[in-house]
Parts: sequence; structure tokens; C-alpha cells
Amino acid sequence: MKQTLAITTKVPTFASPLHVGRPNLGDRNALLARITDILDRRWLSNDGPLVKEFEQRIAEYVGVKHCIAMCNATVALEIAIRALDLRGEVIVPSYTFIATAHVLQWQGITPVFADMDPQTHNIDPECIEWLITPHTTGIIGVHVWGRACDTEAIEAVGREHGLKVMYDAAHAFGCSHRGQMIGGFGACEVFSFHATKFLNSFEGGALVTNDDVLTDKSRLMRNFGFAGYDRVIYLGINGKMTEVCAAMGLTSLEGIDELIATNRKNYEAYRKGLADLVGLRVIDYDPEERSNYQYIVVEINPDRAPLNRDELIDVLHAENVLARKYFWPGCHRMEPYRSLQANAPLLLPQTERIADRVLVLPTGMSITCEDIERVCAIIRTAAEHREEVRNALRGR
Repeated sequence: MKQTLAITTKVPTFASPLHVGRPNLGDRNALLARITDILDRRWLSNDGPLVKEFEQRIAEYVGVKHCIAMCNATVALEIAIRALDLRGEVIVPSYTFIATAHVLQWQGITPVFADMDPQTHNIDPECIEWLITPHTTGIIGVHVWGRACDTEAIEAVGREHGLKVMYDAAHAFGCSHRGQMIGGFGACEVFSFHATKFLNSFEGGALVTNDDVLTDKSRLMRNFGFAGYDRVIYLGINGKMTEVCAAMGLTSLEGIDELIATNRKNYEAYRKGLADLVGLRVIDYDPEERSNYQYIVVEINPDRAPLNRDELIDVLHAENVLARKYFWPGCHRMEPYRSLQANAPLLLPQTERIADRVLVLPTGMSITCEDIERVCAIIRTAAEHREEVRNALRGR
């Protein structure tokens, strides 16, 4: 039986877990109808009609010329990096999902970790300047939480030093920057449509760009370098999206307005429910920009809050609220980078500080307003009874 804490006598615990990133399913009947059509056509992969439709719809939505759908965002990043001919060293944030670093290291490229802006949690352009060496060939920005990087400053650094710039936009589908949809910045951007993303294709990703040459190279690379039957003209791998994944992606895309509206409603409910708690801040989304409100991100100041981040995580988990620590402890503290770049923590003070403060709460179509009220009540009650909670945690 799950061990709960003393505060469960004051707030009812959840019988079933609330997860971060629980998949949104969209219109089940529309999805099943598409899958039936796939089976009737017997065209399951290899650039089928639903993949082509999905690519067209994504490109139109974000306002770019090209979308190349892929089996996942990690492969899309790898192909983008190779298509841009990045090598040597590439500057990336450490505060990101580990795939952003791995896609470089996997190809023999050294990820050089830059610190973050503590207000935005995105890569700090000033830190990029300090890290450039004769071996640097590129910069990968990450739009953390769907809030855009300072693309103007990053791309200015790229132009000044002759570096190629691309973006990991895994969090940022449906978001904008200065009125322009994310997807058209840098040489290219990569979206994730993984099951945990608010818009998903079961598993999938896409490279989006306005560059015709980059598009041609990327399409060749994702299909073994084939340019027609029995004609291979380029080095490539299998990065193709399947038809059933495209079916899910199209179904999700048809419901995107409802998905975003639900996420925003949940975000506002959390903000209201946690508004006056000392030392705890729900991050802001710019009301002037479009946002998918995919993440409920709480930053906890251990010098002011009644409980620190890890204590609050333990409380929530005990009550069946499976909050997460994104992106703790930072890529630089994971292998192989921890061994290869032992001094990295000294260069990343803001990343070190913020990584110990952030937690992410459940949201999405499977969460109700009543659920959110109870989550907020658990947090508020834990804060009010901090000594009781700490004693209970020590006794577990």
C-alpha cells in the first residue's frame, strides 16, 4: 500500500496517479477512421498520403515552406545537425532534455554547455560569446517551456562569428515570438510530437525550414539517401514517420484549439490556486504571444518557501501527484558529460541554481478543475504544516 503523509487527513489523496505528460488523445472516432483507411490502403510507411498531409498542415500552421516529418524529434535533430554540416564544437544549453546534447555527442561533436538566463530559463546569448573557440561551428537554442529564446541576439552572435544557428523547438509547437510563429527561426527548427507533448503523433517529430537545399538533404537522409527506386545518392538512415503516427498527428492537429484552451484554463487555475504562497512562483507566459501552455512550471525559492523543491516533490508523490523535476540536474551532470567536462558546474551557476528549484505539475485533457484545486490544496496545506510534513518525511 502506498505510504502517505500526515497531511492526507486534511486533504483527500488521489486514488489514481496524476501524471505529467499524460497523452491527449483527441477525437477517437476520427483517429480510428484514419487507421481503418490506412489498413484498407495497405500503405503503412514510406512517405504515405497521411504523412504528406501532416507535413503540409504543419508547414501551413507555422508559416514555413517545408516540413519533413520524422520518426521522432531526436532523429530529426540528428539529421538537421548533419544536413547543416555541424562538427567540432556546438554550443547548447545544459538546461534541456538530454537528447539535445546526445544528438551531438552521438555524431562525434562536442556539446559545449552555456548557462541560462534565470528569468527565462533559456540559453543566455552573452554566455554563448564567451564559449566560442576556433572549433565552434554552430549554436542550438532551445525554446524551454515553449517560451522563445532571444533569437535576435543568438542569430546576431551567429552572424558575427560565422556560426550556423538552429533551434530545438520540442516544447514550442503553437507558440510565437514577436508575433511570428516558432518554426521559422534560424536555419531550421525541430518539433517533437512525442506522446507526452500536448500535440502528439504517438511518437514523432519534424524538421521545419524555409531552406530548399536543407530540405532536399534532410529528405534524402531520412530515407537511406534514396532518390527514387534503386538510386541512392546520399548517406542516410531510416527516419521516416509511419502512416499511423501521421494519423494521430492529424487528429491532434484538428483539436489543437481545444487542447490549447484546456491547457490555458489549467494554467490559470494553478496560478490562482498558488498565487499567494511565499517563495513559490508559477512561471509567466507572455499574454502578447501565442502559447501552448503545455507546462505548469513552479519555481521554488528555498530561502523563502516553507518547503524546498525536493520536499514538495516528496509530498506530492505521497499524495499520488507525480510532479517532475525537469531538467534536473542539467545535462552537464549526466554521463558522459559529467566525466568529460568535470569543471562545467563552475561555468553554469544559474543552471545549477534553477535546476534545484523547478518542478512541473500535471496538466492536459485528463486533468479536471477539481483535480487542480486538490493539488493546490495539498501544496498549501503542506506549506501551512511544514514541521509536521518534515517530521513525516524524516520518518518514512
